[in-house]
Amino acid sequence: MPEPTLEEFRQEAIEFLEAHTERKTAEKQEFVWGEGEDNVSVLEEKTREQEEAELVEAKKWRATRYDAGFGWITGPAQYGGRELPGAYDRAYSNLEAQYRTPNPTYFGIGLGMVAPTILTHATEEVKADYLPKLYRGDMIACQLFSEPGAGSDLASLQTRADRDGDEWIVTGQKVWTSGAHYSDIGEVIARTDPDQPKHKGLTGFVVNMKDPNVEVRALRQMTGGASFNEVFFNEVRVPDDQRLGDVNQGWTVALTTLMNERASIGTGMGVGGGGTFVRIAETLRHLGLDDDPLLRQELARLYTNLQVAKYTNQRAMDKIKAGQAPGPEMSIAKMALTNNMKLTSELIARALGPRLTADTGEWGTFAWSKMLLGVPGMRVAGGTDEVLRNIVGERVLGLPKEPGIDTTSPFKDLKVGTQR
Repeated sequence: MPEPTLEEFRQEAIEFLEAHTERKTAEKQEFVWGEGEDNVSVLEEKTREQEEAELVEAKKWRATRYDAGFGWITGPAQYGGRELPGAYDRAYSNLEAQYRTPNPTYFGIGLGMVAPTILTHATEEVKADYLPKLYRGDMIACQLFSEPGAGSDLASLQTRADRDGDEWIVTGQKVWTSGAHYSDIGEVIARTDPDQPKHKGLTGFVVNMKDPNVEVRALRQMTGGASFNEVFFNEVRVPDDQRLGDVNQGWTVALTTLMNERASIGTGMGVGGGGTFVRIAETLRHLGLDDDPLLRQELARLYTNLQVAKYTNQRAMDKIKAGQAPGPEMSIAKMALTNNMKLTSELIARALGPRLTADTGEWGTFAWSKMLLGVPGMRVAGGTDEVLRNIVGERVLGLPKEPGIDTTSPFKDLKVGTQR
């Protein structure tokens, strides 16, 4: 079948969207103080019942999109894609944004991080099995990397996978896993050879999250929500054909996922949550602080940083759109995001004062507490600020490695947490 022109594709997409959903209201909603939803949370925090209801609708929409040829526009045809250039995918995304569709965030990790890793490192059988299901919404995936003693230093992870014939027995604990409770599969990195240095002797696997020996527990955050989980693997058997990449080469697999993760986190948000720059400026104006020279200076600094981050992110995204894999420079996007969130938190806290700590019912004041309490979590998600600075310093700027990190001794000889 010949490739449609971009205009033909756009018309096809418009006809599909018009037939299956409603167009959003055309007029742009200007921000008006005291009107609209008073929510500036970093993360959406829903009950399990709300998530379940949204997930049903989101899956239906993904299936409808996929069956109409818009589920994986740039993907290989053999796995259900249309093999069209990135411009077509961007055109569809821009068009869909004009219509009312279900919440897409449930597929963010699976399609933004896990699926690209499967495409790069899995066997042909696994690709053919999982990729169409992931992009159709029949299956949802989560990422299982961080552990209680291996967050910033992921290579210190202790979840182990012991070979038993054509299977691996996975035992250990993961933490801060988004979406684990509604995921069907998960990408896990486990230690398969403790006699090798910590960055070696790791192997990636796709694990069945519905296995009875996989236990998922919700983690309550200081915001009051429970967006993350801890996951326990109690001697879970994983077939060898579910392995990602070669045995003991899991660090390469992890890097593929992490670079895609930092790209999606860093370029996917501005200030964070509903905290737009306009809202911040209007908060100062409402409080009568828009003439305060120090606050105005901080506001100008934040605006400048946001613009720099936007253009830096655009360069990185253009590189990806050109077919190049995301590299270590994507760590800059994540660092810029959390830095701007921190600046916003400090500015708002200084402006609101007691209004931030006592809920008087006044619109646009106490609501900011959700963002302030959520920012520390964002500074950990996708790699801590400190680790990302090391990555940029070493892999982008060419600076010497951090002293004291042992990358040559066998992992079993290192004193890491409660090393067994």
